[in-house]
Amino acid sequence: MNGVRRPAHRTLRGRLSLVALLTAALLMLVLTVAFNSVARHRLQHQADDELRTRAAAVATTVDTSGTTVRVLESANDALLDADVWIYTGRHLLEQPPAAGELTRVADALARRGGQRCVTTTVQRPLRLCTQPVSGSGSRATVVTALDLSPYRSSADTLLLGSLALDALMLACTYALTRLAVGRALRPVRTMTDQATQWSAVASGERFGSIRLPAELARLGGSLDALLDRIRTLLRYERRLTGELSHELRTPLSRIVAELDWWQARPRTAEQTRATHQVIADAAESMRTICDTLLADARAGTLAAPGTAEVMPVLHRLTEVPYTPGHLRITATGPHLMAGVPPALLERIVSPLLANAFRYAVTTVTVRAHQASDGVRVDIVDDGPGVPPRFAARLFEPGRRADPGDGHGGAGLGLPLARRLARSAGGEVSYDSEHAPGARFVVSLPAG
Repeated sequence: MNGVRRPAHRTLRGRLSLVALLTAALLMLVLTVAFNSVARHRLQHQADDELRTRAAAVATTVDTSGTTVRVLESANDALLDADVWIYTGRHLLEQPPAAGELTRVADALARRGGQRCVTTTVQRPLRLCTQPVSGSGSRATVVTALDLSPYRSSADTLLLGSLALDALMLACTYALTRLAVGRALRPVRTMTDQATQWSAVASGERFGSIRLPAELARLGGSLDALLDRIRTLLRYERRLTGELSHELRTPLSRIVAELDWWQARPRTAEQTRATHQVIADAAESMRTICDTLLADARAGTLAAPGTAEVMPVLHRLTEVPYTPGHLRITATGPHLMAGVPPALLERIVSPLLANAFRYAVTTVTVRAHQASDGVRVDIVDDGPGVPPRFAARLFEPGRRADPGDGHGGAGLGLPLARRLARSAGGEVSYDSEHAPGARFVVSLPAG
């Protein structure tokens, strides 16, 4: 997916395939050992049956009815005598030609008596079994031997065949596991490709909309929730950036204007001090703006409740030197205490005043009064007002009734004022019944 081929053991597909291969190999090892053990035991049992059958056939040629054991000759005597020893007690009556060292093994087996079988590798792999023969007068023992080479060859052939079959099964298991895991992980690759293509902010795509197995569907739901949180955080970040730039623009413009004016002509010491004071006030205003907005962004609600005298804040906002000179601005009201810090009250009222200064023709009136649920501040101007068709979207971020009206602005001031007021338990609303001009109402809890 990213163009880099990883080693097989580093990928989930390779690891699962190796686990399946090792598991199958262990299982096949156990089955192969068990199968070959059973096969060898079965072949040995067949050899013992063959020896007992031959011993029974030889026993029919041994006469034990008298006091002396006699060996009778038969038509197939040469065939019966191959690898056969006949004893009476410990006395050997008959043995195969060129028996050599095998006779000692047969002697030891005959002396032990009963029906017994042993395997020896003297001369060649052989299996020897004893068969007692009892009669009315005497007793004898027949020892027969059988070459195990054919049986061992069959066992070795079975072992090689089972190992070859195991190798084939393991190769098929590995190939089929990789194929099955690859098909199972195909939705994951699709999700990965989609995640790299989707925009974290603009895209509305969801992993949950894809047809997935139950496990991946739950994973897709979790990823969708994570994407929603990321998009929310990014929206908050963009909103905070926009609000900071919107609010800092006015005091920054004051600083630039004062510096331009101060550099344009010679200034007295008194005028220089006044300029320094304006710059200091603007810088303090910028610091307050940053502190207020960042505190609100971190907490989501008012982090440090406080109280503010309403009228001094309103006078300070309406009497700053950068208010338009062609407007008549009045701030009236009784002594009131609002249940918000002074800095927050400034940030709530400032966008509304800036909006009124921007569109008023001759007059801006700010009036504070007591309400049944707290404190209210009315900001009224005699401008054109808000178009009725736009009133419903007035507090949406980035919305302006007429972007080409010649006034600057990003459409963030009114939404910011409402959000900050709501964070303190208040509200900012627009009075659509007021005419002419515009009337905004700030409602705050009493201090």
